Amino acid sequence: MNDTTMTLIGNVVNEPELRFTPGGAAVCNFRVASTPRKFNRQTNEFEDGDPLFLGVAVWRQQAEHVAESIRKGMRVIVVGRLTQRQYEANDGSKRSSYDIQADEVAPSLRSATATVTKANGQNNGGQQQSGYGAQQSGGYGQQQPQSGYGQSDPWANQGSTPPPF
Repeated sequence: MNDTTMTLIGNVVNEPELRFTPGGAAVCNFRVASTPRKFNRQTNEFEDGDPLFLGVAVWRQQAEHVAESIRKGMRVIVVGRLTQRQYEANDGSKRSSYDIQADEVAPSLRSATATVTKANGQNNGGQQQSGYGAQQSGGYGQQQPQSGYGQSDPWANQGSTPPPF
């Protein structure tokens, strides 16, 4: 495929909006402003350039995580595919809009801190899905004592069984 992949770093300018399609798929939409800064040698100061505003769409389980974690004003890093939409404005003129279909969204830790909590995938009557962090019997993923952060740490396995990769 010839998708244009890009990384966008900027500030969230509106509260993320979580919606669901008629088929039940979650989608979260928000906008990010990225403003370039350049150093002006004559004035010996930084100057802001023109801001770039891009819409971001995140789908499915990640959409729900973004809606719970990201807020207006936060600095975020978004990786995804750049898309262009054509539409007709109220005055009849044709316009274009650029958006990112996000593959990854994360808070920027340049001037902030974050606490990450592993989300549990729930199905099969509340049993956690098999895979990373799954609770299995013995070996990799075995239930471990609580770590200092109050979370079970799947990487703290002190046994002799190596991980399956």
